[in-house]
Amino acid sequence: VKVPDSRIEKLAGIYKPKKKTYATVEYIDYIGITKGDIEQNRKVSDLIKDVDAVVHVIRGFEDESIVHPMGNVTPIRDAEAVELEMIFGDLELIEKRLERMEQGQKRGKKPDETEKKILLKCKEVLEKETPFRDIEFSEEEQKTMRNLQFMSIKPVIVVLNVEEKDLNTEKVKELEKEIKELFAKRNDNLSPVTRHSLLSLCGKIEMEIAQLSPEEAGAFLNDLGIQEPALNRLIHVSYDLLGFISFLTVGEDEVRAWTIKKGTDAQKAAGKIHSDIERGFIRAEVVSFDDFISHGNMSAARDKGLLRLEGKTYEVKDGDIINFRFNV
Repeated sequence: VKVPDSRIEKLAGIYKPKKKTYATVEYIDYIGITKGDIEQNRKVSDLIKDVDAVVHVIRGFEDESIVHPMGNVTPIRDAEAVELEMIFGDLELIEKRLERMEQGQKRGKKPDETEKKILLKCKEVLEKETPFRDIEFSEEEQKTMRNLQFMSIKPVIVVLNVEEKDLNTEKVKELEKEIKELFAKRNDNLSPVTRHSLLSLCGKIEMEIAQLSPEEAGAFLNDLGIQEPALNRLIHVSYDLLGFISFLTVGEDEVRAWTIKKGTDAQKAAGKIHSDIERGFIRAEVVSFDDFISHGNMSAARDKGLLRLEGKTYEVKDGDIINFRFNV
């Protein structure tokens, strides 16, 4: 899906490009994690091993025609059950790996003591029902863990799907508070970085909104007291949680947004466009989107000294408009 970005529209209005390209986020709908279903949860683990984050959709609405597998609707229970199943799945992976190491040792194969030490540390973490995402690991530890593709290390977005009448009510706010407290309790200040987020929506209403024109959808959302469609909010939450930002390139051929991680330097950002630009990087001509818009065009921004020349190590900021100079 396209990442909503009003900057693209404004820049396209100025440059009148042949093409405008938004940054994109891919969401994949997998089968759910189910309490106690070991085989299905293994399949889920295999499916999500390459994703950047996991979105858990938790039911918060009553509907007699849709039977809940646990017998009744209890969002906090379901959120905790999914979290625990991820932890237990990771624990099983570690125990199997340690078992193989032990069997190899009996056959005379010397175990990797560094790996064994890291796995035992990970096992201890999981036995306390703490997900890996809440622990700060060293680079060496992360390298060892990467091979096992753990589920609980993935950042998590909990989407609470509620009834229309409950939107923006104290009932939903209380549910959100309970779920946030659940994650906070598991973290217990182990990590300074937040790797989970929460979003409430009414899936039924969002399906109806998706069928409307932008004008009709805007009026409908306004009546409900919602600023923007849930998909847009989910994209923004995803971007923030994963630490993504966008830099922009402009011209008569194309106005485009490029996704990078916060903290990416100019040379690495150039590589998002093409490896030759990264390899032959000379400098980056940079102006912030706000400075550009306030002066109307690149020439005016340059005359005001707002167009800067930056080197390889410049940390790209969200909304930077960049022209890369390179030679290969």
